Amino acid sequence: MILFIIAYLAGVLTIVSPCILPVLPFVFSRAGQPFARSILPMLLGKVVTFAGVATLAAIGGDWAVQANEAGRYAAIVVLAVFGVMLLSPRIAAVVTRPAVALGNRLSQRAAAKASVGASLLLGVATGLLWAPCAGPILGLVLTGAALHGANVGTTLLLAAYAAGAATSLALAVLVGGKVFASMKRSLGLGERLRQGLGIAVLAGVMAIALGLDTGLLARLSYAGTTSLEQSLLNRLRGRSSQATASHRAAPAMDVQQQTYRSNLPVEGAFPPLEGAVTWLNSEPLTVKQLRGKVVLVDFWTYSCINCIRTVPYVRAWAEKYRNQGLVVIGVHAPEFAFEKRIDNVKRAVRDFGISYPVAIDNDYAIWRAFGNSYWPAHYFIDAEGRIRHHHFGEGDYAQSERVLQELLAEAAGSRRGDGGLVTPDVKGAEAAPDFANLQSGEAYVGYMRAGNFVSREGVAADEARDYTVGKPRLNQWGLAGNWTVGAEQATLNRPRGAVTYRFSARDLHLVLGPGVRGRKVRFQVMVDGVAPGLHHGSDIGPDGNGAVSETRLYQLVRQSGEVRERTFEIRFLDPGVEVFVFTFG
Repeated sequence: MILFIIAYLAGVLTIVSPCILPVLPFVFSRAGQPFARSILPMLLGKVVTFAGVATLAAIGGDWAVQANEAGRYAAIVVLAVFGVMLLSPRIAAVVTRPAVALGNRLSQRAAAKASVGASLLLGVATGLLWAPCAGPILGLVLTGAALHGANVGTTLLLAAYAAGAATSLALAVLVGGKVFASMKRSLGLGERLRQGLGIAVLAGVMAIALGLDTGLLARLSYAGTTSLEQSLLNRLRGRSSQATASHRAAPAMDVQQQTYRSNLPVEGAFPPLEGAVTWLNSEPLTVKQLRGKVVLVDFWTYSCINCIRTVPYVRAWAEKYRNQGLVVIGVHAPEFAFEKRIDNVKRAVRDFGISYPVAIDNDYAIWRAFGNSYWPAHYFIDAEGRIRHHHFGEGDYAQSERVLQELLAEAAGSRRGDGGLVTPDVKGAEAAPDFANLQSGEAYVGYMRAGNFVSREGVAADEARDYTVGKPRLNQWGLAGNWTVGAEQATLNRPRGAVTYRFSARDLHLVLGPGVRGRKVRFQVMVDGVAPGLHHGSDIGPDGNGAVSETRLYQLVRQSGEVRERTFEIRFLDPGVEVFVFTFG
């Protein structure tokens, strides 16, 4: 709702911009005529024309992006063009000259008539003449549609913007000359505001083109990555929890049909599943559609080791209890910018063998609705639409499955015999951790959350630097070679760069990506200075050789036999690799 209010107010403020001037003669030509038959149809024609044409452009841009990743770069170019239009009304006039010419021809045809139809035609003309003002906001919306997908919200935002402009023009016509004179005095201020916005847009274009959006800008929408964001998330979570608690409880089932009741407490109502950017394996689901089903909502993200180890159980529950009325919904809420790419999530869903519905929650809408703060997080919802249990983190699978059995029995109205518990076949990184020998914890490489970095040169944020690493102590790490350390990841600029970590755990994992060029990056792993041999992980062989071909978690070490403190080194034979985070098990 806030976005629609902002769009509406932005439209209202266009009346103080010089680019509104081509529209004014036609608007004021209707002054003194009946509002309902002349002024109102003209303004409606203007709003509908602008919103309709802009929506068609947004849909076309969205199709281009879906067909080709190059659409992202096309969107950047579009945003840059409209940023320049904000800075220079002359350039805006040149770019929009065809639309203005068409608007002039239509307005000349309608100027001599006073009918409702003529007023509508004049509104269409003013919608086209308005292009120099509409251009910047249209560019921003089209870019958003290209990057995130066009939808009904795109049309509504455009309509809200146009309605705001129509409101200010209607007031100007009704009140008359005094408002027009005051408006003209404000044109200088409006032009300065317009130019300031143009500078901001171009700065954003530079940030996206340089890849900074995958760090700072992306994290602005992620929860739990900085203390500021965590505090904001906590506030949002508090509001979400209050909203959830205020939902009216679902009516109870027929007592004759409901003879068995579980003792599980009621923790709240099923929050809405709205706001996902898209769904995989299913059409979008709603709370109303799921009424009468037992639902398990699983918050996860595909490079999270705790989520990876949980997926086999969630997958097995979905298969075992599907015919008994269980619906599993995976809500993919990204931690890193690369996890917002829908193609990456699609690949992960396929690799993990996930067949249940997955909501892509890139904007954290469902996350906030549940008041969630964890990966993974499970919410167990009964057939009446009430949350009856939750579990955060991995483990405790037996209790979770028994909760599912309880809720399914309650939905059926009778206790069934004990069907046993699932024992999924796990492999590689999916295997449960060895907590008894685990002395190393998660370690981020990007400077926003990095710790225990021991390269003596120190981190140069977002700058290329030559690094060296000596002999780190337990849970210390360092870089060797020429790297650029960003907010989320370190990027290798030249071949033969390395990362060294002193750890104590059975398993060592590293989230890696091939970088912006997308080329395969070869690497070699050493454990205590030699090839890992029997200690190799599932993504490399005994010789330690491997390659980074996609952005995901790679299992590089699985100690065989005695687990003890070791020195890990990974050396990349090619440049461009991105290193995100170490995890252990």
